[in-house]
Amino acid sequence: MSTRNEHVGGLDTSRSQHYHELARTRIPGGVNSNVRLSASPICFASGKGARLIDVDGNVYLDYALGMGPNILGHAPAPVLDEVARTLSMGQLFAGQHELELKLADKLCSCVRSAQLVRFGLSGSEMVQAAIRVARAFTGRREVIKFEGHYHGWFDNILVNVSGPAAPRATLPRARHLQSAGQSPHASEDVAVLPWNDFEAIERYVSANAGKVAAILTEPVMLNTGGILPKDGYLQHLRRLATAHGVVLIFDEVITGFRVALGGAQEIFGVQPDLSVFAKALGAGFPVSALAGRRDIMELFASGRVNHSGTHNANVPSVSAALATLHELSAAGHAAYGRMNALGQVLMDGIAKTAKRLRVGLQISGLPAAFHTCFASHPIHDYTSYMRADTRHLSAFMLALLEYRVRPTSRGTWFLSTAHTEGDIETTLDAVGRALQHLNR
Repeated sequence: MSTRNEHVGGLDTSRSQHYHELARTRIPGGVNSNVRLSASPICFASGKGARLIDVDGNVYLDYALGMGPNILGHAPAPVLDEVARTLSMGQLFAGQHELELKLADKLCSCVRSAQLVRFGLSGSEMVQAAIRVARAFTGRREVIKFEGHYHGWFDNILVNVSGPAAPRATLPRARHLQSAGQSPHASEDVAVLPWNDFEAIERYVSANAGKVAAILTEPVMLNTGGILPKDGYLQHLRRLATAHGVVLIFDEVITGFRVALGGAQEIFGVQPDLSVFAKALGAGFPVSALAGRRDIMELFASGRVNHSGTHNANVPSVSAALATLHELSAAGHAAYGRMNALGQVLMDGIAKTAKRLRVGLQISGLPAAFHTCFASHPIHDYTSYMRADTRHLSAFMLALLEYRVRPTSRGTWFLSTAHTEGDIETTLDAVGRALQHLNR
């Protein structure tokens, strides 16, 4: 039976490899999320703060952070203590409990656009709730999404996350399904457009406003390249949506409570009609939220629009989210000041090292969540990102792993409040060694 030892270079990962082969006998691919199929098959034993330990005893500085959720690091004591305190209350009541209102009050106090909020477990499901209520509110069917943006794995929205780049003039883009078994009809009401293109979105919405229910966007393109919006682009989406009665939805599953307490919408000064949050909201516990305008969200209250879920607002997840928001909002949001300062030092240090070694490495994003890629041209949208050197990026990520530094396998780096100045110094030393390794 073949293994993937080559994916972890000089690390001793024999016990991880043994686990992986055993896991493949019971778990398809040995993993429980397809995102993990392309990553090195490491089996982790524990995590604490900014570090992970695998079953072979290797210790890694972790910048994957569970693909973003662990904003307070692994096993954060304030969250674990609060969850432990509430466990004896019970977990599910098929009814309400007081903590869910406390969390709703806290979330709405953090996010300016949030007047009402519903809780769930995953970002994928709450995107579906957002699409459904936007269609009900407008009486229209079509949803605009953008190339390279990921909004969950459901059939109707899993299109054009990857695949060939289309000619600039093609509007809307041909839909590319992302999975075998996907219904080709489920996404018929989705129009795919290029992101960061002012003229394209204005031309399409102006010509089709009568059928467009929603514009769905990541405010920062963190699922593909960490690409920032051009100056005024999100404001442009806001103006178009308002002018044509379209619901503007921000997918802040990654950016929400990570890049700022109020999400990316706080940083860029744009209020969407609806926002989806997950990941950092629970600091590693499964919880998500859909928040937004009262007049739209009230459609759930009427029963006209269905949003259901047995585990929604379960006690452990809600208590974890409350503790997380308490930590992030304490002392005037001081956690963000520390995290963003360290993230900026890391970004600048990587860029300086790459320049010194004459490596065409680019960094895009924000200090708490950014992306590294290899390209000699500016990257500002999906088409330009697709011309980047993914082979070089994969080699860089694997080389970093040999030096016990672990970003995500796709090149995204997440900071946590548990990272220290010493961690950044260690990481920059590893970056230099990894880049020198690639230059041999």
